[in-house]
Amino acid sequence: MRKYILYGVLLLAIGSCSQKDIHKGDDFVVIQNKYGAALGYCPESGVTILTEEGLYFKDLNKNGTLEPYEGWRLSPGARARDLASRLSVEEIAGLMLYSNHQAVPAQGTGYLAGTYNGKSYKESGAEAWDLTDDQKRFLREDHVRHILITHVESPEVAARWNNNIQAYLEGIGWGIPGNTSSDPRHSWQSADNAEFNVGGGGHISVWPDGLAMAATFEPAIARQFGEVAAREYRALGITTALSPQIDLGSDPRWYRIGMTFGEDPRLATDMARAYIDGMQTSEGEKEIENGWGYESVNAMVKHWPGGGTGEGGRDAHWAYGKFGVYPGDNFEMQLQPFIYGAFRLDGPTAQASAVMPYYTISYDQAPDGTNVGNGFSHYIITDLLREKYEYDGVVCTDWGITADEGETPDIFAGKPWGVEKLSMEERHYLALMAGVDQFGGNNDMKPILAAYQIGEKEYGEDYMRTRFEASAIRLLKNMFQVGLFENPYLDPGVSGELVGNEEFIRQGYEAQLRSVVLLKNKDVLPLGKNGRFIFRKFTLLR
Repeated sequence: MRKYILYGVLLLAIGSCSQKDIHKGDDFVVIQNKYGAALGYCPESGVTILTEEGLYFKDLNKNGTLEPYEGWRLSPGARARDLASRLSVEEIAGLMLYSNHQAVPAQGTGYLAGTYNGKSYKESGAEAWDLTDDQKRFLREDHVRHILITHVESPEVAARWNNNIQAYLEGIGWGIPGNTSSDPRHSWQSADNAEFNVGGGGHISVWPDGLAMAATFEPAIARQFGEVAAREYRALGITTALSPQIDLGSDPRWYRIGMTFGEDPRLATDMARAYIDGMQTSEGEKEIENGWGYESVNAMVKHWPGGGTGEGGRDAHWAYGKFGVYPGDNFEMQLQPFIYGAFRLDGPTAQASAVMPYYTISYDQAPDGTNVGNGFSHYIITDLLREKYEYDGVVCTDWGITADEGETPDIFAGKPWGVEKLSMEERHYLALMAGVDQFGGNNDMKPILAAYQIGEKEYGEDYMRTRFEASAIRLLKNMFQVGLFENPYLDPGVSGELVGNEEFIRQGYEAQLRSVVLLKNKDVLPLGKNGRFIFRKFTLLR
């Protein structure tokens, strides 16, 4: 009965639209413009359809007028500028937040825990795709629109959760959709609980990752992976990838070296470029503008200016690894996969849409002698990234740089390296003045508003408003260019069929075979009489 009620509401809402323009999902509707965008929305959200010159548009702010940001005929940049100018400081602060890790459904304990009407998932009787209490809170009260997901029960559950969150956000304020992201999901490590690689679940295809991908020595395979990963991600509702990791693997003691494309700057550069081109590029009727479109996924490359330089091979997730050092004066070499790869693509999207600085203090690189974590460094973000290398995409901090550190250097906690004595509000302010657009792992807008007030006292209201709008434009543009404002909804059945389908699994398996490197050959090749490998007396490097 509910579907028929929704359909009746729909017919009243769209007035002159003929039924052949309409496609119904379980709880959403898609209207196809004959010569333009398909519009997906939930009638229960309060959104209606406007008509102009025979074309249909979503009335996202529900005021009965077609605003520039609602007009899909305009460029993503123009729409982003219009919407940014309309947002309050609080709403922009919400855009600057990137949620902590969310599991679908939420787990009962641990950092992926959540409640449904005050109860654990198992006790609540909730569906796996329902929103948690905390999700509803930070979406509405803190204006969060960027959500990091980890484990999902299945592609169908992921699609239904995506539809729930989009319908929820569609009914709030300006109708800004959710931009869901993920850490890498396609490697054999994806079920690990490591903070930086928790993208498990979803029955997704499996591919070589990092060093294994580099071991193919074929950028075309990285491009192929990017294309497949983007299609699977979009079917899961994911529109931003926290990848690729393009740090040079210049110290074999670094425990994240296996996730890099190795130590060769040329190979890492070529692999990075191909990976991002595959992930970000839409073609044909799926394209919106400049290669961006409905099959694109924003690539957030990490970690600028290279995180594999930790002193003694130690890692900056812990205080004992906070310093990045450059014996041999090789700082410039670490930049090559970024400036010649991620920022100089072969495809029409031109550059990776987002960058994540690493936790490390790039020791003694700033001309003024300032030694702070890269997310707080004006030299690293503005002088180099923004000005020298002319990067204008989103800069998002690594997760937790504004939080307090642990009591001892071996405790996994906040990573405020170089600014440990500042308050949380002062850390946010320093990062904003350094050029950061967004704070990873923060659901709370209060420290950002406090940072705004600090800047307002120092530089004035007009300056800080302009500074906030600059970040809002970048953040919104990444959402417009992948079509989220037009149709963020998914058909769960289609998602179930596409994610991890036989063809994608076959392509991933073939890529894995090409990544195998024979290091020692004794009584193995050539093959024996039975034509089979004898897996003994040789070593494989994956």
